[in-house]
Amino acid sequence: MALSPVSIEISANLAVITVDNPPVNALSQAVRQGIVDCITSANNDDNVKAIILTCSGSTFIAGADISEFGKPPLEPHLPDVLKVIYTSPKPVIAAMFGTVLGGGFETALACHYRIAKTGTKVGLPEVTLGLIPGAGGTQMLPRAAGVETALDMITSGKPRNVEQLKDTGLLADIVTDKLLDAAKILANNVRRAGQINQAIPDKPVPQVDNLDGLLDNYRKQVAKRARGQQAPQLAIDSIENACRLSFEEGMKKEREYFLQCRASEQSAALRHAFFAEKAAAKYRPEAKVCAYDIDSVAVIGAGTMGSGIAMCFADAGIPVVLLEASADRLEFGLTALKGKYQQMLDKKRISEAQMQKSLGLVKGSCDYQDLATVDLVVEAAFESMEVKKDIFTKLDAICKPQAILASNTSYLNIDEIAAMTNRPENVIGMHFFSPANVMKLLEVVRGEKSSESAILTAMNLGKQIRKIPVLVGMCYGFVGNRMYAAYGREANMLLIEGASPEQVDNAMVDWGMAMGPLAVNDMSGIDIAYKARKENPDLPKDPLYFRAANMMVESGRLGQKTQAGFYLYDENGKRQNDDVVLEMFTLEAHEQGITRRAIDAEEIQHRLILALVNEGAKILEEGIATQASDIDAIWLNGYGFPRHKGGPMFFAHSFGINRVVELLERFYQESGKEWWKPADSLVEMVKQGKSFY
Repeated sequence: MALSPVSIEISANLAVITVDNPPVNALSQAVRQGIVDCITSANNDDNVKAIILTCSGSTFIAGADISEFGKPPLEPHLPDVLKVIYTSPKPVIAAMFGTVLGGGFETALACHYRIAKTGTKVGLPEVTLGLIPGAGGTQMLPRAAGVETALDMITSGKPRNVEQLKDTGLLADIVTDKLLDAAKILANNVRRAGQINQAIPDKPVPQVDNLDGLLDNYRKQVAKRARGQQAPQLAIDSIENACRLSFEEGMKKEREYFLQCRASEQSAALRHAFFAEKAAAKYRPEAKVCAYDIDSVAVIGAGTMGSGIAMCFADAGIPVVLLEASADRLEFGLTALKGKYQQMLDKKRISEAQMQKSLGLVKGSCDYQDLATVDLVVEAAFESMEVKKDIFTKLDAICKPQAILASNTSYLNIDEIAAMTNRPENVIGMHFFSPANVMKLLEVVRGEKSSESAILTAMNLGKQIRKIPVLVGMCYGFVGNRMYAAYGREANMLLIEGASPEQVDNAMVDWGMAMGPLAVNDMSGIDIAYKARKENPDLPKDPLYFRAANMMVESGRLGQKTQAGFYLYDENGKRQNDDVVLEMFTLEAHEQGITRRAIDAEEIQHRLILALVNEGAKILEEGIATQASDIDAIWLNGYGFPRHKGGPMFFAHSFGINRVVELLERFYQESGKEWWKPADSLVEMVKQGKSFY
């Protein structure tokens, strides 16, 4: 018989219950049962006067056991476990440390008292999975820490340091050291004072001035921040119930909301996103190889992208040499980098000490010889094959033989770049997304000769710098930008066919995208992709392929930087519609023999999203991506795809592959464009009744 991961030790009238379920003491069925058994045993022992609940390892209970996700829940269910705790006739003290999230935090809330070590983080992140707390979190946290704190923490899902909560009444104490000793002192003090009945369910919610106004304000904030998402709004409803109903009635409603969320498509999509990101970051080389140690890095190019990449490494504690061709450009880049850190400091996202530490790790240079001893170079120069070939020729001559040479190119062929070196096995793509210090995605591009060690190093390094690394193969635009070209292609086609930029953008924002494609194009600069297309001789020869964007560039409308692109912009960057572009598109349609027509939002949405799906299916067929969930991870973290829709391939799965193929066939027949022909794999899925997941 397996040993329980929960043990009890009784000494000096105190029962210490310890959870030992590595690595994060997750609430598996065995842990839940063990807690019930140990609490019951302590209450049945007349010698025990108080109970302490703590954990072995590096953290208190960190949350649910993800291996149980999607499976039928096993008894005892967590609400029943927590009821055993808060109805205990003997006081139960939670000794918290590490990361106390979800069910772990609900377990602590069920205890009569909580004591924590400095630096402990607590939170209820369920909304990030399309859920609300389901074991009493929305009922206990308002009672323990107040309504506003509960609204902040539960609707955002973001954890907080216990130091931020010291004045809320949530904690009996925060200690710097010897947590268990402090918990024993607290237990003895509670026992001597006879303060047993401190269970949160027995407490009223602290009164709030203008509760209706507070709740209404949060509903509006959440509607804007988490557009279209169901769980945060239901969380507010459940917190309101805590204020207006009894604990038992509130718990019953919370469970109803939780089950409603759990059965929703949104929660399925958000849970898929969670696991897709974890799966993407796992890389298992075919051979047994070791990653290289990366103790120093160089970044070539001190522009917006290069300085952002340098920040990623500096923030992870890795020294960086930031190299530019001229002293003026280097100074400009370093000044911009310092400005970014100052903005973060001003917004209290980092401390002065953190800023100075990161800045101290960045060294500017205009001399390639300063790169002679670094372990990794990331080239972030101008998107030109000629420029990149020249840089890699220099790097190969100067850098030590085992150094990895990576290009941040968005489109260009890694193999052509690698051919300029005598170490193609150590050349890879590391495609960051702008702003690099903020965006989570890192496409790691495998060249034809890239070694398993180089790839493993890049994937590990991606996680070290807190990115979501996704391994992709070599093709024009890799995975993300190749698909984005299909998405942008349709946006451009629609402009010629009869839609306005505002119609296209509004349709996609209403669908759930963070921004419309044309507003994004204006923001990033229409000329960037224009120049990249000029570098690729294999693009479709269709005269309408990105014709609208080409017209903008050729007329000097490059986007926000010229205050004119698909929209007009004032000096503050505020955009407005421009009849001039509509006239340009109307004239072009006439020249191409196209009759402009009214186009509704649904057609816009279907064409742009299904263009993504079809291109994604082709990418999978070609082996550029190894699994559909990798494509979803890329689009969720690099392109503003709505997380509650799970990514383009998960959306196709939910939408139905039959419907996807029917619409693709319709667009193919109506347009005659070869790119609308459904991918072979999609047609085969329909025949076999299969899907991506």
